[in-house]
Amino acid sequence: MTTALIAEDEPLLAENLRAELAAAWPALDIVAQAGSGTVAVELALQHRPQVCFLDIRMPGMTGLEAAQAISEDWPDDAGALPLFVFVTAYDQYALQAFETAAADYLLKPVTPERLAQCVARLQARLAEPEQVAQGDATLASLRQLLTQVRAPAPRLRHLQAAVGDAIELVPLDDIVYLEAADKYVRAVTAERDYWVRVSLRELLPQLDAERFWQVHRSTVVNIDAVARALRQENGTVLLELRLRPEKLTVSRVHANRFKAL
Repeated sequence: MTTALIAEDEPLLAENLRAELAAAWPALDIVAQAGSGTVAVELALQHRPQVCFLDIRMPGMTGLEAAQAISEDWPDDAGALPLFVFVTAYDQYALQAFETAAADYLLKPVTPERLAQCVARLQARLAEPEQVAQGDATLASLRQLLTQVRAPAPRLRHLQAAVGDAIELVPLDDIVYLEAADKYVRAVTAERDYWVRVSLRELLPQLDAERFWQVHRSTVVNIDAVARALRQENGTVLLELRLRPEKLTVSRVHANRFKAL
């Protein structure tokens, strides 16, 4: 049985979509329903549905942001990312861009005919062999879409880290890698660690994506600090660093970035 999540902040619209899906896809099991993007991320990571129907405009976190968060935090042992279906009132011309990051999209109000087409597309995708490596392309597409709809974030040159009673400015050039730790980020240089009071997700848009690569849901590495990448039998990659003794694990979702190996 295929499992799905519905994220829609309007209860009547959520129930209507649920009823329409029950008619169009009786074998579909709706395992969770969320009224906001933040809750949708929590429930998706808890229930690990195969399909996520995400409203684009939700309070706090949009459907696009929720899809990105789910993709980045998807457990390594959970298999392929969910198929994302964006549900929106945007006009069809604007929605052409969403197809690169989504399995499909639905325009409000959702018609039975269009939903039937969506169901057929999802069933065909689910019947394909699992391809975890597609997650990297999905993440890249989601980030590109979010860049288009957000105001551009200023590029950082330094991080501000609390050191005792002082604030130390840490040049980004000195950072080997960044690691998420709840609401903080651990910034690791060749000599020491710094703690920055910001989430990794908030920090990412302000980094140079060509230099700072996300290699795991909780890790971003300065690619200039990587000496070599070693493929593992389980599909992950280990990174050896130039100035640090530890090795960093690249999750299967991001391992495709090292496909030239």
